[in-house]
Amino acid sequence: MEFDLSAVETATLVFIGTLVCALALVLFVTVAAMAALVLVGIGRLAWLIVAGTLLGLVHGINHLWDRLVHHASAVELPGDFQGQPSPSTGTYPRVALRDS
Repeated sequence: MEFDLSAVETATLVFIGTLVCALALVLFVTVAAMAALVLVGIGRLAWLIVAGTLLGLVHGINHLWDRLVHHASAVELPGDFQGQPSPSTGTYPRVALRDS
């Protein structure tokens, strides 16, 4: 027995066509949502990597600066600086600044 599509009513064909279109739309929206989730996840991961790297870099610079300042504060200067004449503002003695 052969299936004859002309024997099916028009309303039934419209209903089946509507279901097929709805299924195609559902599949499209599902694939688009999954792609959006994947892209958001990749963007979030990239942001975490960049933010972590920059944060580590800033902490490293702060740590090195702190070590440099403490090392400089421990150095004893051999003597006082002598005043040097300035061409336009007169003479001012140089001052050696230390951590207090």
